[in-house]
Amino acid sequence: MLKITSQLVSEVSSQAKANTRRRQHYNFHKTYGEPIQRLLNACEPDSYFRPHNHTDSQILEILLIVRGEIVVVIFDDFGNIRDYAILSHKTLNYGVEILPNEWHSMIALEPGSVMFEIKEGPFDESRAKVFAPWAPVENSPEAEEFNALILRKLKIKI
Repeated sequence: MLKITSQLVSEVSSQAKANTRRRQHYNFHKTYGEPIQRLLNACEPDSYFRPHNHTDSQILEILLIVRGEIVVVIFDDFGNIRDYAILSHKTLNYGVEILPNEWHSMIALEPGSVMFEIKEGPFDESRAKVFAPWAPVENSPEAEEFNALILRKLKIKI
């Protein structure tokens, strides 16, 4: 039995804080060839998930909140916000299912936020994500401003 314990969540969260990307995965699947990919994804408010979709791989993605608070944002093909959900035990929104063609991103709203991801496998890195052409690349000065702009549009303060 694999267990998601408070200790494990705290360890992965600590690794995210130390990581230059300000996020960290912990995989429960043993190989990328498994039919179901399961992982913890810890992230900090200053991490950046470049908006992407999974049209090339046609994978469905499920995100469940474990700790903290994360906003999941769905965009249209031009980068306009189409929908969003704040995943948190406070909001009583615990998870979302994201379709392969939906442009999406996540922003941690609290330090130490952790989500559980479930994705269809096998994982093929060359086909895993299609990055939105209208979104800044990771580690660019524009990436931080992009997240701030999303939060302003959604009227979310962190």
